[in-house]
Amino acid sequence: MKEHDLYETVIGLEVHAQLLTNSKLFSGDPTQFGAAPNTHISEIVLAYPGTLPKLNKKAVELAIRLGIACNCEIERTNYFARKNYFYPDLPKGYQISQHTTPICKGGHVPIRTAAGERNVQLNRIHLEEDAGKSVHDADDNNTCIDYNRAGVALVEIVTEPDIRSAEEAAAYLTELRKLVRHLDVCDGNMEEGSLRCDANVSIRKKGDPNLGVKVEVKNLNSIRNVRKAIEYEVGRMIELAENGQPIEQQTRSFDASNDTTFSLRSKEEANDYRYFPDPDLPPFVVTDQQLAAIKAAMPPLPEQLVAQYKEQLFLSDYDARVICDDKESIAYFEGLRKLTTHYKAAANWLLGPVKSWLNEHSVHINAFPLQPKALADVIELVESNKLSFSVASSKLLPALIQEPAAKPAELAAALNLLQDADDSSIIAWVDAVLAGMPDKVAEYKKGKKGLLGLFMGEVKKVSKGKADPKATTRILTEKLNQ
Repeated sequence: MKEHDLYETVIGLEVHAQLLTNSKLFSGDPTQFGAAPNTHISEIVLAYPGTLPKLNKKAVELAIRLGIACNCEIERTNYFARKNYFYPDLPKGYQISQHTTPICKGGHVPIRTAAGERNVQLNRIHLEEDAGKSVHDADDNNTCIDYNRAGVALVEIVTEPDIRSAEEAAAYLTELRKLVRHLDVCDGNMEEGSLRCDANVSIRKKGDPNLGVKVEVKNLNSIRNVRKAIEYEVGRMIELAENGQPIEQQTRSFDASNDTTFSLRSKEEANDYRYFPDPDLPPFVVTDQQLAAIKAAMPPLPEQLVAQYKEQLFLSDYDARVICDDKESIAYFEGLRKLTTHYKAAANWLLGPVKSWLNEHSVHINAFPLQPKALADVIELVESNKLSFSVASSKLLPALIQEPAAKPAELAAALNLLQDADDSSIIAWVDAVLAGMPDKVAEYKKGKKGLLGLFMGEVKKVSKGKADPKATTRILTEKLNQ
């Protein structure tokens, strides 16, 4: 639509990531997903009189780890505030959060889209506790409350209004989810609610420096839904603007059944929450020693590994990025590279036959039956010309998957798959092929050199894949040029 060309989209995302701690942010209650309702609660979570919260040290370390990875400034002196509001799933009547001193300030996350690469600027990453969950479909007449999630440690990652399209928003969330998983900060499972996104969307005329009226779309639980919700909201806002109707600041929800949003309530301002420092929690200080220890324990980041694989292992940008898409693939490839120097071949196997098998069986690489050692041995058989790639991938690999404990060289020999590099055997196969195709031989000798591939294919058939390709090419060329 031409109207869309007149407007610029401005998006800020707020992502809540549930931290991978065994206990909650201020109590020892367990955090495992899927327990029976209201079994992971205690007097502290429910704010009984006389109870006092105690800060989870691991949660602080995970927040700092993410902040370092996102190039944030780490706040050294921190305190928690009470964010006051009344809602059934908030047992205390307030949420403990960080307000004026987020533990991580600024920073950015790199994204890649069709338009190129750039950094999405962050405003802050702060620690807070989660609320409980309202369940509306368990009882026909009542809303039920499950407090298991209440008090679970979260970080909220808040961008600046720096995102300009649904595509960029999806790219940002994809990178952020990959990062929190890589760092073991969060499992990134949006379906279970451990990673949730709120999108703040507005539009303005192109060239206008002022921000438009903002609408917040809450609790988006997939990257697809984030993209669809933003696309719908932008279209709705432009239609209102073009018809001269006001855009109201409000909170909306997304209906995944028809890819539309609907209004929940008019938006409250931050000062409605009456923030004040929590009197039960003392400030906490991040020391130089703590910061150094956290940095030292961090794994290389995906972008660092991509650069390393390209510069040191000479992989293509595509291969390096696909390998670094998740930490399990990285771990498997790292295991391979310690066992073989054929790095490009290792990448080809991982992104070719192995990935095909995983896709066919709808499993992740963690479920791949072969350890890196077995695959490295297969690669060595191919690279030393003892086995062709096609035979190794189509015959040996499936056989090894059935017998993961078998030694690849021994199994290949038992299956009669090893290539024959003996000239006398190859000469016999070549002679048989050429004798059976005199017309094609004549065409070749008249200048149709492209027929060499046909002869190679026929020798491969006759030898059942056992003829060494290099030796076969040499012998064929010699005989055809006589």
